[in-house]
Amino acid sequence: MSELTGHARARYVRRMFGRIAPRYDLLNRLMTAGQDRRWRAEAIRRLDLSEAPRLLDLGAGTGDLCFEALHQRPSARVVALDFTPEMMRWGKGRPAGGRVQWVIGDAAHLPFPAAAFDAVVSGFLLRNVPDLDAVLREESRVARPGARAVSLDTTPPPRSWRLPLLRFHLHTVIPALGRLIAGDSEAYNYLPQSTERFVEAESLAQRMRAAGLEQVGFVRRMLGTVAIHWGTAKDD
Repeated sequence: MSELTGHARARYVRRMFGRIAPRYDLLNRLMTAGQDRRWRAEAIRRLDLSEAPRLLDLGAGTGDLCFEALHQRPSARVVALDFTPEMMRWGKGRPAGGRVQWVIGDAAHLPFPAAAFDAVVSGFLLRNVPDLDAVLREESRVARPGARAVSLDTTPPPRSWRLPLLRFHLHTVIPALGRLIAGDSEAYNYLPQSTERFVEAESLAQRMRAAGLEQVGFVRRMLGTVAIHWGTAKDD
């Protein structure tokens, strides 16, 4: 998979997430020992949502961030965009699925006008897209001036004495869980590969600024293997 780019990479990722959709949420909980719930809650808090905000969740999958936003701000008007229909079908069937507007689309070519949203969030999306800078530019475009954009994603683990343990978890534990729970070790070999090949947290922050966001910052979680980034759309 590492040699795939552009449309070929997008097709591969779409098929992969379509296969694992029925077990995606369960495996997220197991791989992170339930910590992914905390990261999503923190990502939504960092949006600093106003009353009745219009929120866009990019790469929404089965809707975990959407539902966390509705938990924290019940008045939110949430739009979920993803390019994998199988993932979205699972999201629509969840208890609060009817409170979300589900849209199939490409994060690099959003079907929304400029400044359409009061906040934009994504979870574990950016490392999967063929054109990272195009997605960041689209986030900036559809966010109203002064709106927050927040990204939750994996990041290459920092060099430390923990690195062998982290690599064991990434390359042994996660593929084993994927094989046992989802019957798809290939998909869960992709996860550590995409994590280690993704840009470092500092580089992602720079590219967010280049895409038109300001007041950019980030924090690391899970021994440095997960990062939450945020930025603000520039005022005119």
